[in-house]
Amino acid sequence: MVAKLALALALAPAAALVAPSQARASVRMMKGDGKLDEIPDSGEANRFTSRLENQEGFCLDLPGALAPMGQWDPAGFTSQASANDIRRYREAETQHGRVAMLAVLGFLVAESYHPLFADVSGPAIDHLGQVRQEYPAFFEIGALAIGGLEINRALVGWAFPDSREKAGLLNEDYYPGDVGFDPAGLRPSDPAEFAEMQTKELQNGRLAMLAAAGFIAQELVNHKPILETLRLLILLDDSEISKNLGINLPTGDIPTLELELETKAPDTFFR
Repeated sequence: MVAKLALALALAPAAALVAPSQARASVRMMKGDGKLDEIPDSGEANRFTSRLENQEGFCLDLPGALAPMGQWDPAGFTSQASANDIRRYREAETQHGRVAMLAVLGFLVAESYHPLFADVSGPAIDHLGQVRQEYPAFFEIGALAIGGLEINRALVGWAFPDSREKAGLLNEDYYPGDVGFDPAGLRPSDPAEFAEMQTKELQNGRLAMLAAAGFIAQELVNHKPILETLRLLILLDDSEISKNLGINLPTGDIPTLELELETKAPDTFFR
């Protein structure tokens, strides 16, 4: 069933997509007062090399790998990639994961209650069109804001292309995804704790990319908000269980539920 397949894609757990190996243990030294201190300190100018003392491992030993997938790269994207290419891959993965996490949150919140525009409704794949039609100035302002953020990321992370050889190169002191935005001060100073936190961010971002793709695919199929589809799917499963057990429960008609899940037919159960 198309609806079940798309929803399963949205809710499936994320394994590492191009997952590097576990970060190497950080180097420590004993200070004069008997306390342990990290070498080098995270405040050093070259943050990238301070966290990647040895860059000869899989994917430069960037954090992000978890069992059971481990060093997972079945397509071999990193087998012949340069160090700069691998850092760019991680930059892209991190940023796309962050956008996807915001997108998934936007689907679930805006389809239930839109915090900005009360008259915007229906599946989230239609919301941008509604906003564009009703509030065109907001759309332009949003585009300018996104453009400003991307320009800032380019200035922070990328080397100035004053020659052909520098085109597409990341700055040597730039750690992929670290644009310096941490207003809540959540970034750990300990390298091991930082690697753990980044692995969590990457795994959640990977899950969100799969979920967002599943949400979009499902809404293109039946043009219903994703939570409404989930309720219909739960009701369908309950109805099928009741039918198989021969129990007369107040569940829905199976053919009608399947029709509403797989097409744009109006929802007659939750409206």
